[in-house]
Amino acid sequence: MRRLLQAALLPDIVRNALKISLLVGSVLNIINQGNHWLQDHQIVWWSLFLNYLVPYCVSSYSAAKHELARNSINGHTK
Repeated sequence: MRRLLQAALLPDIVRNALKISLLVGSVLNIINQGNHWLQDHQIVWWSLFLNYLVPYCVSSYSAAKHELARNSINGHTK
């Protein structure tokens, strides 16, 4: 678990996960809250936050798992 967290915090993984989160989270917010914005209703902040957090977590987890598997195959240990 510690190695997975270390891999997830690698600068390249964080940077890519943030990019993916920004794109996917924005699309999810438009889908989930678009009507609220168009009708001048209040933004549901926890939903907005989760719409960005979930893609970030999925992307960084997937990339970290890939990084660990790649290092394992190549015989690298960290």
